[in-house]
Amino acid sequence: MIVADTSAVIALLDRDERHHGVIKALFARDAEPWLLPWATLPEVDYLAAQRMGARVHALWMDDLTDGTYHVHWGNDEDLEHARKIQKKYQSLNLGLVDAIVMAVAEGVRATAIVTLDLRHFGAVELKGAPKLYPRDL
Repeated sequence: MIVADTSAVIALLDRDERHHGVIKALFARDAEPWLLPWATLPEVDYLAAQRMGARVHALWMDDLTDGTYHVHWGNDEDLEHARKIQKKYQSLNLGLVDAIVMAVAEGVRATAIVTLDLRHFGAVELKGAPKLYPRDL
């Protein structure tokens, strides 16, 4: 299972993003949809609408509702786990979204996290040691 961070979804949607090609190829090669933790949805929605305009935003919403991605709606344990990760790595000042992505990745035993945020994700040691794509390709 592959869990996606906001940065990866934005790179997938934005043809002008410098990592678009590699992220698009990665998305196309996977047989199963990426898992999007619930906390990424508002960020992607906002950034798609603000940066890429109404057409891309509508396509994002269509993909989301058509099952192009799986959404992990989470539970209280995810929040508790995210908070533990934030406390353990306090010096990184992890936000809610990054911590939730990490907690979900551990919870579902993800094989990889797709992210461009290596400052945070590259510094945290997660159970199961999921790869960080595209870095670890």
